[in-house]
Parts: sequence; structure tokens; C-alpha cells
Amino acid sequence: MENIVYDNHFNGNEWFVIGVIVFSLAPIWFFPRRFSPTQTTFNMLISVTYALILDHTIGVPPFDLYDWGDQSKYQFFDMFFYIMYAPFGYWFIYWYERMRMYEIMTITYILIWAGVSVGFEWMGVKIGAFHYKHGYQLFYSFPIYLFLMSIHLMMYRMAFAWDRWQRKESICQTKKVVEQE
Repeated sequence: MENIVYDNHFNGNEWFVIGVIVFSLAPIWFFPRRFSPTQTTFNMLISVTYALILDHTIGVPPFDLYDWGDQSKYQFFDMFFYIMYAPFGYWFIYWYERMRMYEIMTITYILIWAGVSVGFEWMGVKIGAFHYKHGYQLFYSFPIYLFLMSIHLMMYRMAFAWDRWQRKESICQTKKVVEQE
């Protein structure tokens, strides 16, 4: 596989990644805490995991539909591209919970977030962070984001369902009462 060099300098694409990380992670410390550390970790890691899976599915041969960063081969700074996705998962679920999105509004919410994600990807393309190859186009990303966000939300709801934790809590309290007697 031939290495394609898009850029040799620390410039706009690296600053874009650093900016997204800083401006999306920093507010997490200032907004009210809505999640346990487990939930926060889950929401951040699931986004990084999706980026890794997708990158190692359609971003490498035999498909090789896009590159990111300065070269087509992996470099040290590319790990920051993955980290850039972590806060998106957090904010996606944060606002879902905060705005109490349920039923039909969930579909609208996922559509909006897929649009926001495509918007960020578009900015990344314009800045030179993402480089499409072999006919890949920006609008192909929209259904991918729809799918990934739907799966993310489904997994979050299964793992952290309110009634599931309430049942577990009541079982623990019942055990304590039985042990005290």
C-alpha cells in the first residue's frame, strides 16, 4: 500500500482536532453531573470504539475510502483523532437525558445529531483533517451516523435503564433487611 502524504506540517487539521477535544471536553467539568463515572466512561469509550471499528472497516484496504491526518499511514497524532470522538458520545446521551427525549422525539433527536456529526465532518474535510478517496462523499456518512447513534442509544438504555437499577437497588435493600434479622 502506497503512503499518501497530504501535509508535512503541524497546522489546521491538528488544531481542528485539538480544538474539538478541548472545546467539547472542557464543558463536561462545568455542566452539572448527570452520570456516574461508569456511565461517563461508557459514553465516551463507545464513541472511540465506533471510530476505531469504522476506521478499521472502511478506512483501510480493501475499501480504503478515506484517510485522516497528514498521511495515509498511521502516525502518533492519529490517536488524537480517535480521542476527538469521545465527548460526542457523552454529549449525545447528556442532552438526550437532559431533554427527556422519548418515543418519536428520539428519532428527531438522532436525525439532528447525525446532521451535527456530518457538519463536524464537513468542517474536518474543509480544514484537511479528512481526505476522501475512491468516490466516497460526505453524504455517505449520514446513514452511518444514524446507525451508530441508534446503536449507542440502544446500548446505553439497555445498560443503564432506570428501572433496572431500581430493581437492583431494591434487591440489595431487601438483602440488608434479611441479613439484619
